[in-house]
Amino acid sequence: MSGGCSIVWFRRDLRVEDNPALAAGVRAGQVIAVFVWAPEEEGHYYPGRVSRWWLKQSLSVLDSSLKNLGTSLITKRSTDSVSSLLQVIKSTGANQLFFNHLYDPISLVRDHRTKEVLTNNGIAVRSFNADLLYEPWEVLDGDLSKCPSETIILEDESEKGSNALLARAWSPGWKNADKALAAFMNGPLLEYSKNRRKADSATTSFLSPHLHFGELSVRKVFHILRMKQVLWANEGNTAGEESVNLFLKSIGLREYSRYMSFNHPYSHERPLLGHLKFFPWVVDEGYFKAWRQGRTGYPLVDAGMRELWATGWLHDRIRVVVSSFFVKVLQLPWRWGMKYFWDTLLDADLESDALGWQYISGTLPDGREFDRIDNPQFEGYKFDPNGEYVRRWLPELSRLPTEWIHHPWDAPEYVLQAAGVELGSNYPLPIVKIDAAKSRLQEALTQMWQNEAASRAIIENGLEEGLGDSSEADGAPIAFPQDMEMEMDENTLRAAPTTTTIRHYEDQMVPSMTTSLIIRGDEESSSSEVGNFAEDSRIEVPINQMARTGNMQPQVDANATTGLPDSYHLQAESSNTSRASSRERDGGVVPVICNLNARSWKVEDNFGFLFSGPSLI
Repeated sequence: MSGGCSIVWFRRDLRVEDNPALAAGVRAGQVIAVFVWAPEEEGHYYPGRVSRWWLKQSLSVLDSSLKNLGTSLITKRSTDSVSSLLQVIKSTGANQLFFNHLYDPISLVRDHRTKEVLTNNGIAVRSFNADLLYEPWEVLDGDLSKCPSETIILEDESEKGSNALLARAWSPGWKNADKALAAFMNGPLLEYSKNRRKADSATTSFLSPHLHFGELSVRKVFHILRMKQVLWANEGNTAGEESVNLFLKSIGLREYSRYMSFNHPYSHERPLLGHLKFFPWVVDEGYFKAWRQGRTGYPLVDAGMRELWATGWLHDRIRVVVSSFFVKVLQLPWRWGMKYFWDTLLDADLESDALGWQYISGTLPDGREFDRIDNPQFEGYKFDPNGEYVRRWLPELSRLPTEWIHHPWDAPEYVLQAAGVELGSNYPLPIVKIDAAKSRLQEALTQMWQNEAASRAIIENGLEEGLGDSSEADGAPIAFPQDMEMEMDENTLRAAPTTTTIRHYEDQMVPSMTTSLIIRGDEESSSSEVGNFAEDSRIEVPINQMARTGNMQPQVDANATTGLPDSYHLQAESSNTSRASSRERDGGVVPVICNLNARSWKVEDNFGFLFSGPSLI
């Protein structure tokens, strides 16, 4: 179809370079660029303050770039994206809509509805993989007076003071993303393999916010990395080659998060493995407040939470430390932690965060077992060996000697006095002791298996459909705390249960990150095959109950002992054949990661890659 104008619907692809939807729109004729702000559609995942600050700056840069090309960005404030798109189409006479794919469950449902509604109204709709590499074409000007842009309020007056601090450290926008990429490639990348674990210095690229908002193409990052890899290989620079390999693994796990979200669209709300729904989470807002305010009594955890609140950022290793402490030590509902990350991270990313928190909760087969607790004291000396990170974010401990900085409760009284530290006063005692947490976790896991066994027995006897979630009597996820800003209560310490035994997992139905999606070195394919879809390949929401009803909770097969939908079991069955470069699913194409040079690597060695895609990037 040609002759009329086309709408390019911008979402998390806020760049003019390497943007296949924009390129296709330009080829079709006159382009109208549109961004619709409809945060109410996100439900619980309304963008947080720092995410909205980044979005505001990024949209400004995008609009400026589009104006240089002869047009401008039309912004719309709405509670329904599809209705707003129809209004723009009606006022401009557009006959085509182009957009790039998103893979989180909310967007999948919205995109399916968009295609269905607009197609029924005679509008041609085409969607693309935004990781494809395209040269931008000239954007043609047009008369847009009939479709005025609307002012979008992304920050209020009370937020401007805090946001001003963000501007000192971050420069949103696709042009600045290119600068950040170049700075990393020409600097820290060379010694990335040696320095990546250090939380006390700038050892990562800080690209994840740019990647989340689509200011930077993952495809572009991949090819630049591969060119760097070839250059260093020719020079015999083994350290540089190793650094590139490690960096590529994080790109692979970011892709994996989209794969998981597409195939398991409820993964941001329910555990991927059936038995985890029977875990007796501790619903304690006192614990939650202590964690988010950096008052747990564990310096590395508290420093991380203080940094998160102040800057909207965390090193990937610190993300793992604080989230693992949240789930394993405090046993708080993992969705609470995920929601808090969503509210406070600049690079909050539903797919990657869901994968990370699911992994922390022991629901991926090649992850750490749930009964393993990492001691924050030992993690501190691993990732912050000199204590500089803790001193930066916990000034009350800044005078403590390095010997005691990660476990002040063991320091002699005279050392504490000399450092001005009063445990229980200006710095808290540990909210839960690690040994007690291990005992309590063992007991909780035993209770989980008992609950699951009872539910299985009831189902097998044909009496009922099961017990449901042990901590959620009505079957719904545990509600989020009402007030995220309340001060911590005084009496929040909890008694620890006695030690008991647990049994091993029996229903590992989730595709493996190391075997299902990554072709190993002996099965290499061309690097150009990675994520390389045809221009008109379209990601469609599967035509199932979820898509028809718009319900984000897929229908569950009552006969399935794991409590997972049919598509889940089908996916598990297909995991043995997932080494092809792509797989058809209900009219769409699901990417499978190829040739990331991931020879003999373990997910456990790359634990921190899981949060916000390559949060370390």
